[in-house]
Amino acid sequence: MIHSDFNNMTVIGCGRWGGFLGYYAAIYKSKSVLMYGLASDPAFQSLKKEGKNGYVTMPGNVSVTDDLKAALQNNVIIISIGCQNLRGLCRELNAFDLKGKTFLLAMKGLEQNTGKRLTQVFREEITQDGVSVAVLLGPGHVQDYLQKIPSCVVIDSDDEQVKRAWADYMNSDLIRAYYGTDLIGNEIGGALKNVIGLAAGVLDGLNWHGLKGALMARAPIEVGRIIAYFGGDPKTAYGLAHLGDYEATLFSPHSHNRQYGESLVKGPRFEKLAEGVYTLKAVHALCDRLDLPICQVLYETVYEGKAPKAQISRLYERPTKHEF
Repeated sequence: MIHSDFNNMTVIGCGRWGGFLGYYAAIYKSKSVLMYGLASDPAFQSLKKEGKNGYVTMPGNVSVTDDLKAALQNNVIIISIGCQNLRGLCRELNAFDLKGKTFLLAMKGLEQNTGKRLTQVFREEITQDGVSVAVLLGPGHVQDYLQKIPSCVVIDSDDEQVKRAWADYMNSDLIRAYYGTDLIGNEIGGALKNVIGLAAGVLDGLNWHGLKGALMARAPIEVGRIIAYFGGDPKTAYGLAHLGDYEATLFSPHSHNRQYGESLVKGPRFEKLAEGVYTLKAVHALCDRLDLPICQVLYETVYEGKAPKAQISRLYERPTKHEF
């Protein structure tokens, strides 16, 4: 049943990534795609009036609606919105009959106020039986995909059948999908790579590009500690969701998180959505329980306004220790 439903897809979210996923589904996979967005959203307005959102021009089998009930006519739904808005959306969704529907969360982050993973937020608010959820994580920028540059993703879920169905659906000559084996680790790793993207941007702002190599080596160890704390496998930090996404986050000119970090040094402040800022706040409470030096000095830079160069220097004052 899950496989046949993929012929008709809904995407909630009309921004950069949601728009591309709708475009990808319409071109590669589904007979029809319905894009849902808020009437006040400029990206939705652009899609409705012009059939494009600043990144992609939609094919003819894509339609647009701001009616959530109409958007839920399909049983297969991708959600791609700001992570901090997920709980509110889920409360709206739960007012409708969702039995038999399967969702894919195509976002990377933790809820700022609770530190919870996105599938946890989803399950807390969607209380109906017969509703499944998976996550899509890993590297890939819209601008690169539109240039036919292929990449890889990992799909994970607490339901093996749902995981396989979504991964098989996403797989093509443009996107190679893998089955995840650690939902906790993949969600945390994907969220924290945005935080490490902020750190990479700070290094770019200082023109300390060579230090990114050390950042790439040490960050997965730190992220692995967080994954293990919540019951996941720390080795997952070395998979597609975290380390595999570094090129797209730590080096790409398209990365919002990297640009935000760079703007902390060079200015002006980067104003677009950078999910790493919220995730950094969510994990800060763990700095008192775990050895998280990168997250600690980055938090003090982002939220307390401390000088980035001095903060990085603090990392070099720590006692010498074994690498592993």
